[in-house]
Amino acid sequence: MSNPYDKLKIQLELQEWPNVYLFKFIVPNEADKIARATALFDESVDLNLRVSSKGTYMSISAKEMMLDVASIIDKYNRSSEIEGLVAL
Repeated sequence: MSNPYDKLKIQLELQEWPNVYLFKFIVPNEADKIARATALFDESVDLNLRVSSKGTYMSISAKEMMLDVASIIDKYNRSSEIEGLVAL
């Protein structure tokens, strides 16, 4: 069974690391889910939160200095545990 992030891993391995990586997520606009998603990142990360036009979802963008491809894939794996989160 293939990992859902195999294609992403191949693309990322073409780049040089460490490098800044932009994570983009959409989560239901519920305090617990937003808190869990933003907790994936530490305070030094450039976080941008935006509510959808109908107010039902929250867009989360985070620019973070990542050391390697494995750490990016790990963050996506941890984010997949949040119900309703969509990684873009």
